[in-house]
Amino acid sequence: MHLTKEQLAQFDRDGYLFFPGHFTPAETRALTGAVPGLYARREAFNVREKDSDAVRTNFAAHMVSEPFAKLARHPRMVEPVRELFGEDVYMHQFKINGKMAFEGDVWQWHQDYGTWLNDDQMPTERAMNVAIFLDDVNEYNGPLMFIPGSHRKGVVEAKHDLTTTSYPLWTVDNALIAQLVERAGGKDGGIVSPKGPAGSMILFHSCLVHASSSNLSPWNRVSVYLSLCAVSNHIRRFKRPEYIAHRDFTPIACLPDDCLTAPYPVDLPWRNGMPASALVTSPEPFEQLRKAA
Repeated sequence: MHLTKEQLAQFDRDGYLFFPGHFTPAETRALTGAVPGLYARREAFNVREKDSDAVRTNFAAHMVSEPFAKLARHPRMVEPVRELFGEDVYMHQFKINGKMAFEGDVWQWHQDYGTWLNDDQMPTERAMNVAIFLDDVNEYNGPLMFIPGSHRKGVVEAKHDLTTTSYPLWTVDNALIAQLVERAGGKDGGIVSPKGPAGSMILFHSCLVHASSSNLSPWNRVSVYLSLCAVSNHIRRFKRPEYIAHRDFTPIACLPDDCLTAPYPVDLPWRNGMPASALVTSPEPFEQLRKAA
């Protein structure tokens, strides 16, 4: 798929694009059917909620699950990002966020690039998030909230929140959030929240400030978040485990468009468990590690 001039202009202005029903019900079912088995595994790549056993985030499903390995190579997801960057991309991070009914906790206001810069030493914001709904998303089950145009501020000041939830995040101060919302239109569009059926897709800029509230509804809100980075912009530090911040900078090679419902072979290197190397971290910059080797 190719983005239109209007879509490119909207992305530049607002920092995101929304594609309702981008994947068919059959394609979406191929993904949702694999989630319970992934969530049931007692491995490091499943981060659970602070006060319950519900999975908050599953990392690296594309390394262990055939449907998600196919999604990671899907042209409807990869090609628009590649077009926006004008170069090949690699998978920096792959998450399945489980905002489970009654138990899904908040995601505080943040920019994803803030974490990638501070923790991973990603040189610039030439990385993109792709969110794909695996459940219908409505106003009650904790939808994403964006501040349109906030990506134009670049990297904003953030603090490392280690206590609010079970997953640490570089979060944005409330006073700055209020300023950004007012600048974006206040009560008239200063916060937007794309909602739609399972299979919908959002592309959003890595500097777009976003959040989501807790899920107090009886409906799950499970979504896949794929973070694609321009190959030339790969991370320079391995402070976080490989299952969180990937170290394979090979450009993504797309599969055919029908890959989610047709039998195409894919490599699953962690099918039988993560290697010990996936847990190894280092505070040293990547270039220093390479020279030492």
